[in-house]
Amino acid sequence: MQNAATAARPSAQPLAQPDWALAVKVPVVITLYFWLIKIMATTVGETAADYLAVDLHLGLVATSVVMTVLFVAVLTAQMRARRYVPWLYWLTVTLISVVGTLVTDNLTDQLGVPLPVSTALFAAALMATFMFWWFSERSLSIHSIATPRREAFYWAAILFTFALGTAGGDLAAERLQLGYAMSAVLFGGAIALTAAAYYLFKVSAVTTFWVAYILTRPLGATLGDWLSKPGAEGGLGLGTMGTSALFLLAILALVIYLTATRRDQLQEGQQDDRQEESSLA
Repeated sequence: MQNAATAARPSAQPLAQPDWALAVKVPVVITLYFWLIKIMATTVGETAADYLAVDLHLGLVATSVVMTVLFVAVLTAQMRARRYVPWLYWLTVTLISVVGTLVTDNLTDQLGVPLPVSTALFAAALMATFMFWWFSERSLSIHSIATPRREAFYWAAILFTFALGTAGGDLAAERLQLGYAMSAVLFGGAIALTAAAYYLFKVSAVTTFWVAYILTRPLGATLGDWLSKPGAEGGLGLGTMGTSALFLLAILALVIYLTATRRDQLQEGQQDDRQEESSLA
């Protein structure tokens, strides 16, 4: 999350960045745009997976194979890039969202794993990833994503957040019968509380960043279901193709904006006051 003073500072001409900022492979300055794209990417992950598997009749297995191959190719390009490239980074996030959804769907639909079990399994896998990441690198701050090993931990954690969010969102909306709209309100409220913990009570930026990141996945998933499902199932009936296209266009517009303005990169007047675990994630 971003410091209020930093968020209020107008965009300026890019200044030569310090070495650490040039090496970081993810957005350095976390703005509202970051969270908007993240939520929309999670929504696309939910609706695009359903569109490919169900509406286009590719089936869950074929869709999983195709999207996994595509994701691995894009992730390889992201890992090989020498710097943060907005379109490549967000394409990787969008594809990992689709793959994370498909992982959960395969466990549920193909292997019959109950949602409470898969939710618990992905939560444990995510905690294990954070634990190994911390003991290996002594930091979970995204400001430290400047080596291949740290980036590998980063993308592993993100994959598990998407799979966990899909399972948790489905568990709340379907298994617990809260409905899509109410589930979205529930997860949105949890994100608001996380923001309050950071801004009002000065809880660790790294901790609140990752909590918010995890919660945006079930928020996006339930929003996607709410928008795409027919009215008889508690949705607005926009369909998976319409919802996916709408959000992909919005993501594209914001990524073009960030590429042009570099609002998510270090700008003139912003100091290299990074701190490892208290830094603004």
